[in-house]
Amino acid sequence: QVQLVESGGGLVQAGGSLRLSCATSGLTGSSWAMGWFRQAPGKEREFVARIRWSGSNYADSVKGRFTISRDNANNMLYLQMISLKPEDTAVYYCAAARYTGGYYTNPDEYSYWGQGTQVTVSS
Repeated sequence: QVQLVESGGGLVQAGGSLRLSCATSGLTGSSWAMGWFRQAPGKEREFVARIRWSGSNYADSVKGRFTISRDNANNMLYLQMISLKPEDTAVYYCAAARYTGGYYTNPDEYSYWGQGTQVTVSS
């Protein structure tokens, strides 16, 4: 059974930093794509970053400020966020999918989701 549990969200001032963590379990067997998405009130869930063995990709809005990484030995996924802006305020979700080809930037491509962690950036 796949489980994803996010942590590390909170309230931070604009320009500040946060590191989100996602503890994973059950991701055995085939190759997995892992991603971070976010959803602000009244908006659709949007892609933030994703990582596979072949590398990582980022949304244009976070490129240069956010870094996705994974620690396979400890079954962890991270999102380091710096230079945070008020528009980064959202619930952040980690997600996992068995890799079968594709870019994995669409939430519909992911089968497993965490419960989310709130990030609030004050101006």
